[in-house]
Amino acid sequence: MLISLAILRLSTAFFLSIWAIDKIINTSRAGKTFSKFYLSVDESTVILILGCLQLLIILLFAAGLFKFFTYGAVLLMHAGSVVASFQIYMDPLSRPNILFWAAIPVLGGMIALFLLRNQDRFLTIGK
Repeated sequence: MLISLAILRLSTAFFLSIWAIDKIINTSRAGKTFSKFYLSVDESTVILILGCLQLLIILLFAAGLFKFFTYGAVLLMHAGSVVASFQIYMDPLSRPNILFWAAIPVLGGMIALFLLRNQDRFLTIGK
């Protein structure tokens, strides 16, 4: 089970890091996406700061540090994304809505990882 949890943690970190890196290197596109699904944000500095904070949390999560906080924060970030996209799930067969459904098993994996966080010790720095 130890290797399985590490694979789940690291693949989740890679999955989420793409979104964080996008906020850092392409603030205008990330800002448009953020405004569409969450809150209207016109300032690219806000998106850049959010991306940096998100990436820091993801790196701490990948290292297995501060497990309750980082595993919980990663879970809440993704759960917030799923909730914000709720309308898209109501029409799953329209393009590109079907792609959003990949977020559901990812959310399930994140919930499992949060619940098993104390057993996740392989390739971690934290306890």
